[in-house]
Amino acid sequence: MSDRPISSDPLPGDELVTYRSKAGQPAVVAARQRDRGVGPFKRLVLRDATVIDGTGAPPIGPTDIVIESNRITLLKKVTGNLATAANRPAAGDHEIDCRGKWVTPGFIDCHAHAGVAYHAANGWVPPVDYVYKLWLAHGVTTVREMGSMNGLGWMLDQKKRSAENSIAAPRLLAYAYFPAVNDMLKVVHTPDEGRSWLRQLKERGADGVKFFGAPPAIMEAALDECRKLGLRSGCHHAQMSVTRMNALTTARWGLTSAEHYYGLPESLFEDRVVQNFPLDYDYNDEYFRFSVSGQMFEQGAKPGSAKWNEVLDRFLELGFTFVPTFTIYDANRDLMRARQADWHKEYTWKSMWEYFTPQRGGHGSYWYRWSTRNEIEWKENYRLWMAFINEYKNRGGRVCAGSDSGFIYQTFGFGYIRELELLQEAGFHPLEVIRSATSQGAALCGLQDDLGTLEVGKYADLLVHDHNPLTDFKLLYGTGAMRLDEATNRVEWHRGLKYTIKDGVIFDTAELLADVRELVKETWAEDVPARYRQQQQEAAQ
Repeated sequence: MSDRPISSDPLPGDELVTYRSKAGQPAVVAARQRDRGVGPFKRLVLRDATVIDGTGAPPIGPTDIVIESNRITLLKKVTGNLATAANRPAAGDHEIDCRGKWVTPGFIDCHAHAGVAYHAANGWVPPVDYVYKLWLAHGVTTVREMGSMNGLGWMLDQKKRSAENSIAAPRLLAYAYFPAVNDMLKVVHTPDEGRSWLRQLKERGADGVKFFGAPPAIMEAALDECRKLGLRSGCHHAQMSVTRMNALTTARWGLTSAEHYYGLPESLFEDRVVQNFPLDYDYNDEYFRFSVSGQMFEQGAKPGSAKWNEVLDRFLELGFTFVPTFTIYDANRDLMRARQADWHKEYTWKSMWEYFTPQRGGHGSYWYRWSTRNEIEWKENYRLWMAFINEYKNRGGRVCAGSDSGFIYQTFGFGYIRELELLQEAGFHPLEVIRSATSQGAALCGLQDDLGTLEVGKYADLLVHDHNPLTDFKLLYGTGAMRLDEATNRVEWHRGLKYTIKDGVIFDTAELLADVRELVKETWAEDVPARYRQQQQEAAQ
């Protein structure tokens, strides 16, 4: 996107959407009504559940869970001689039989986008209902929307509707893009302009700020202002900015979290300041951008070295958080696997699939030269990256689960579950994975008093599982996991997540997935694009 001035004066947080509308890019159709879910109920009771509470503690059960006015009011152990009728909680207005089932806190996606990238060739994008239903169907009850690229006003409207339960959506946290980098839309040019922009953003009701970098004086002032205002912050340390500030630099200035991996390898450099870029490198050619990124950790300090330990210790002292989003670059390690994932046929929107395929100028669509060597380099990059993140967790650092889906062959919801698998690959025990997806995410978002664990007083954001998720995260995929029925010698697909409960509203995941399949099926029909373009035009008005 060029650094083109805009003639109007959009409100802070709406600069990108104003620019895109001037460029003729389609609007994402917002959600306006709730067509799924029952409740909330005055008194909801879950009976005989095995609880995985999100703290890292092992499962315990059977337990009765009582929810009143969207708060957990009782967790009652009902095993053995405690299972008498006199000892059980009174009946609820609605009850769920959880015998043989597991209950966890709802998942928090700490890096997500409520919309997908624009493809100039097809000119249409999915309505956000598609995204919301995939999130809910995979247990995501809270989303840290990193950038509000559809406009902060748009995002705040959706946040309000979700809080009212008038749409079928997770609770939404609105982070706005900070417009101070040259390779995107830039409207902030001085530290004072940055502080003023942030104060106006806070007044509008934003929860936080998404940075890609900025000139150092602006970035340091902006993070100072975020701290004063109580705005949380995350940064994708873009390669065009990272030579002037790596993740450790911005952590010292008060950044809340580093997104992806950018800026971390540079923190580990010992014999250089700048990555060993090829001399014919061009950041606008995304093959260069992402293939060369796979060489970054190999150029830094090695695990166990003095520099490695020094960097770990400094991040720990600062109380910093990493949101690695391993999933979004997973295709770089094995493109064929990512392209042939089980869910694409029924759950990936047609225009998304077209966007994923190789194209010049499409963000994350850089496969026109992808090679075996690129995949080998990225596998080594992951080995070192995962080693750092796992050790940071082992030393007490906070690591949270985020997906960044909608790009690079990652479909919403499915990409989040893949992140759980990749955290386990990095060395996390499954209980530590659930902890990252729940209580650690709540703490990052400042919601630890209300969300993230199953405790009295917390909101009714719960998941009911037919299978123990700790045994295999593949059971959480909307497609389920492939199993063999020994009696019939036939393949079956076992899916674990039965209900997603958000703010006391109970969503049947099978219904949500059926809705998505119908939506996706329609998008492959020849006459659908015109209908969706009309909806987008109406939304833009």
